[in-house]
Parts: sequence; structure tokens; C-alpha cells
Amino acid sequence: MSEPASPGESQRVAPRFFVGCEDDESEGLEDYDGCSMRTDMELYDEDADSPPERQIVVGICSMMKKSKSKPMTQILERLCRFEYITVVIFPEDVILNEPVDKWPLCDCLVSFHSKGFPLDKAVSYAELRNPLLINDLNTQYYIQDRREVYRILQQEGIDLPRYAVLNRDPDKPDECNLVEGEDHVEVNGEVFPKPFVEKPVCAEDHNVYIYYPTSAGGGSQRLFRKIGSRSSVYSPESNVRKTGSYIYEEFMPTDGTDVKVYTVGPDYAHAEARKSPALDGKVERDSEGKEIRYPVMLTAMEKLVARKVCLAFKQTVCGFDLLRANGHSYVCDVNGFSFVKNSMKYYDDCAKILGNIVMRELAPQFQIPWSIPTEAEDIPIVPTTSGTMMELRCVIAIIRHGDRTPKQKMKMEVRNPMFFELFDKYGGYKTGKLKLKKPKQLHNTWFSLFSIPVFSRYGHFSGINRKVQITYLPHGQPKTSSEEEGMEKTEETFHLYCLDHNRVAFPQHHVLYI
Repeated sequence: MSEPASPGESQRVAPRFFVGCEDDESEGLEDYDGCSMRTDMELYDEDADSPPERQIVVGICSMMKKSKSKPMTQILERLCRFEYITVVIFPEDVILNEPVDKWPLCDCLVSFHSKGFPLDKAVSYAELRNPLLINDLNTQYYIQDRREVYRILQQEGIDLPRYAVLNRDPDKPDECNLVEGEDHVEVNGEVFPKPFVEKPVCAEDHNVYIYYPTSAGGGSQRLFRKIGSRSSVYSPESNVRKTGSYIYEEFMPTDGTDVKVYTVGPDYAHAEARKSPALDGKVERDSEGKEIRYPVMLTAMEKLVARKVCLAFKQTVCGFDLLRANGHSYVCDVNGFSFVKNSMKYYDDCAKILGNIVMRELAPQFQIPWSIPTEAEDIPIVPTTSGTMMELRCVIAIIRHGDRTPKQKMKMEVRNPMFFELFDKYGGYKTGKLKLKKPKQLHNTWFSLFSIPVFSRYGHFSGINRKVQITYLPHGQPKTSSEEEGMEKTEETFHLYCLDHNRVAFPQHHVLYI
């Protein structure tokens, strides 16, 4: 889209998109953010001396907060560079207060639900005017209900977490089939051990709870829409909610990130990762206050999933969430119409794809000369102060720091009777070797070793960090040099190996040889 010489695109200096209105409402209206307010007829009659140029009108029907957002503005500006496309933004006041037969006319409609948007009226408008729909409107009812979203995903063979639906009917409270235990819930006969996730069935309700087992301290992490720098908080409450209908699903152990996928048609998907709100609830932001996102390369299977989601929900522009866990990818949410933020490449791609869709579907109908542009390899060229240069898209580096404190180790030969008793107590004579990792075993070993620093340094034992290995030497330590050839060792001994995984420097003078 950055090169206007492509077929089907114009060489206009300024973008053309307007706020639509009826003929008798045009007088006295102010400009809309620098874009001229014009009536539908003015779109085709700019020059009375020349024949009217038929324009394909793309209508944007959404709440003003969405239609005026930075991503939408960036994409519409690029979309207007198509020679035969003009964009008309439906005023929010008209959407909310006027009947649909008074809404602006359009040939193609971009309309999507958000808080406060009258989806019923948009459906009625589409039935009345029959425009080309970028995103299907009826399917957007399903996207508002997580039960329907999961049903469609399952129907399409798309992987999602194991789940069960708890429907609570206020008129029939006895039919609620929920059994709650200390570390699990049973929903309709399906058991979910903690940790598990509890989601309201209404997709507009973002109060999602994650419940932890008592072995991890219990309580729950409560997720919500970002408020400042917070996206979740911890609560000591361990019991599930007793009012409302919910989806219960198994918790997927990811690497601490969520993957957000954005489609523009079934053959294009942009993916980003963000810090999971389930971690500590603190939103990572850059110096400009924007949430930090990381670029993600989708696998071939994930690209196929993106295609399936786009087609199943009939949403050309669609966002959904992926969880990467246990070497697999699962869809856990479908958001419908969503744009990527702060990506010029995405804005270019999105506008180009949408423009080509509109022209391909409507240009023949209006006898507009247009053919799908064929382009060479998409080489990223950007303007600079020194002329046009290739753009570096990314740098991949594998880095490993080399400053690593060694493990604390001790190796020694011991003959004290206490070690023979310890070796026999834990069955070491069966194999001739013994490995001790449990705290109680290490505690007994400590009394044998008295105050060797490896085990007394931190005042307690942990089987994760420390271990002792004892090897039985029936004839003593083997000969290590020619000087010992004349010396016979017949006394039985043990080779003792002590290891501490804590990365703390071990003083040289503490290395003992017995």
C-alpha cells in the first residue's frame, strides 16, 4: 500500500473518508477531524463538468471510540488510497438514535459489536441494504457467549482446553450440578483438580478466576480488564463463585505468555505475545506507557488454526488467543473484530487485503476496471534521509552468559563406623552404591559429617538442592600413582561425594580430604 503505483490504487495526496449523513442534514455540520462532511450524492458529483466517477463506498459502523482509534484511522487512510474506494464513517449519534433507513448508504459494511453498540440495528441495516459484509453480523451474537464460542471451536475440530459448562437457572437452583472439594470441583460429572480456570459465560465479563491447590498455598488469582498497570490480583479466597453461570476448564501451563493472533482473511495472520496476566498481575509497559508485546512466529499448525477460526466465525478481521502448553497450541478465546496496535507493517497489510477483497467482490458489479495486482517479492523498502533502503525486520540472537559460579562439591574417603551403619540402614550393600536426597536422610548424614559447610551453611536441608552419594570400596581407594604400587589397601572404606546445587561460591579452604 505504500507504493501507489500498484493497480487499483490511486495517487491521491490526502485520504478520502467522510462521515455520512442525509441530504437534509448536511447544512451546518462541522468537519470531522479534518475530513470533510459530505452527503452521499457529493461523493459522485465533485466536478459537474466531468462525468461522475463511480466510487465503492465502504461504511464503518461502530462506536466512535473504535472508529476513531489509532489503528482504525491508520488503516482507513491506507484503504482510501485505492482509486475507486471511499470510506464513510457512520456517526455514533445516528447509529444510536436514528432508524436504520436513515443511516448512510454503502456498498460494503465494516461493522462490529462493542460495549453499547446496537447489534440488532446493524443486522436490520444489512438486511435492508444488503451490502458486502467484511465481518458477518449474526455470528457476532455467538462471539458474545463463551459457550457458543467453545461449541463452534469443538465443532470445527480446533483444540481447546478440557472444559465443562455450569449453567445456573435462578428458577431451578436444584438443577445446578456442582460438587466442590478442597482441591477440585466436579461439574456435570467432570472433575477438575486445582489449578483450574473459572470463566463467566458472557464474553463481555472479563472477571476470570484461577484457583490454586492447597499445596501451592491455595487462594485464587483474579483477572480483569487492565486498570492502569494491573491486570489481576491475588485473593486468599479458595471457594468458587456461587452465583452465575461459568465455564470450568483445566489450567494450561504456559511459559508465562499469552499469544494474541490477528487475522485479516483466512490467509493472513499476525501474532504477538504478551506477559500472562495470571503471573503477578503487573502489566509490562514501555517508556511510552504502551503494553509490551513480542513478535511471534506461528507454526504451520497454528496458521491452519487461524484459518479455521476466521472461516468458522465468518470474521475477516478477527482476533483470538492461543495458549502454548505441553508442546501443543490451544484456542482459549475468540474476540472477533480486533486490530494490532503500533505496527505499520500490519496497517499496510490489512488495508491492502481489505481493499483487494472489496475490489474483487464489487468492481465487476459496478463495471469498474480493476484486476488483482500481481506484485514481486515483498521486499521491505523504507524511505530514509539517505534515500530508500531495505528495512531490517528483526534480529535473532542466541546468548548465554559465561559468568557461572560452580556447584559446591566435596569428595572424600571415609572409614568412620557411623558411615557403615548409615550405608546398611538404607540398603546400600545391595548395589554397592547409595544416593541420599531426602531431608531426613541428609539430616542423618549431617550428624555423621558433623559440621561440614556444604550442609550446615543454610541451616536446613532441601532434596532439590543437595545430595550425598556413597560408594562402597571393599579394598579401599584404588591406586592413583606409581608411588603407591608397593602399598596394599585391604581395609574397606567408602567414597563420599557431597553436592550442593546452590550457586554460591565455595571457599577453597573448606574443601576437605579425609
